[in-house]
Amino acid sequence: MAGRTIRTVATRVEDRCGGVRVIELMDPEGWELPPFRPGAHIDLHLAKGLVRTYSLINPPEENDRYVIAVKREGAGRGGSAFVHERIAQGTEVGVSLPRGGVPLDDRPQVFLAGGIGVTPFVSTAAHLLRMGRRDFTLHLMTRGTPPLAGELARLGAPGAIRIHDTQAAARPDLAALIAEQPEGARLAFCGPAPMLAAFEAATAGRDPDTVHVERFIAPPPMVNPKAKPYTLVLRKSGLSLEVGAGQTMLDALLDHGVDLPWSCGGGICGACRLRWLEGEPIHGDRVLRPDERKTELMACTAQSASDELVVDL
Repeated sequence: MAGRTIRTVATRVEDRCGGVRVIELMDPEGWELPPFRPGAHIDLHLAKGLVRTYSLINPPEENDRYVIAVKREGAGRGGSAFVHERIAQGTEVGVSLPRGGVPLDDRPQVFLAGGIGVTPFVSTAAHLLRMGRRDFTLHLMTRGTPPLAGELARLGAPGAIRIHDTQAAARPDLAALIAEQPEGARLAFCGPAPMLAAFEAATAGRDPDTVHVERFIAPPPMVNPKAKPYTLVLRKSGLSLEVGAGQTMLDALLDHGVDLPWSCGGGICGACRLRWLEGEPIHGDRVLRPDERKTELMACTAQSASDELVVDL
């Protein structure tokens, strides 16, 4: 089922150091926006076929605005360039309903981030402070001035925000840093692929319930040697289409003109979530929980073990 798109307008656009642009989005008539969890994501529908996912940096208590921070990436896929070149104050932007977020409970929280990967934790830390909680620590690895320095300073939690400037000193060893954390603490990470690999290796022995990863770059697609062609049936539209063994469900849908939102193409953002009704899907995403997979799939990575798969489209 295609997601709902909300009409917003850019009410504030600020260019920060390090090629970061901060954009505040509000309802054109000033109404409240749909609620979100701390560190949730939204999809920006930037142009026909161009959809990109960004973390919200403001706390969920600010229910009249969505605020994002986008770093311009020279080697990106066009989304950050569009945001920097085409969105100004007054520009209308269609966005998705917020989804995801950083899981929280009553345990101490430890956030580890690399560069612009700090975005979801700015929102989460601000929320914790508003809840009267100061049992969190944010370790940010950055080269020179950190992104969102003003927002980090306003968090105002003494000793909780620890900036590791890799321009001034070597980057801390993540394994050693994680080993220092209490066994019961919840650890969350967002950052570039090499740091992600180090984080996952260092937390491999911990309770999976205490480890969370926010991904902003899709991993390389997994090649399933058991992949086979199948028939994809769209229950609502009555359309049936053949999906080849080396083809993704998303590509097959787009090739047949089905309007389905998507962004990462690698099973990490959740934009192309679908309900499946019959058949036996093979899941390849990193978003859905085991209970969600009983009824949902991600079209960009899902395949089928059955000859026919029926989805709610």
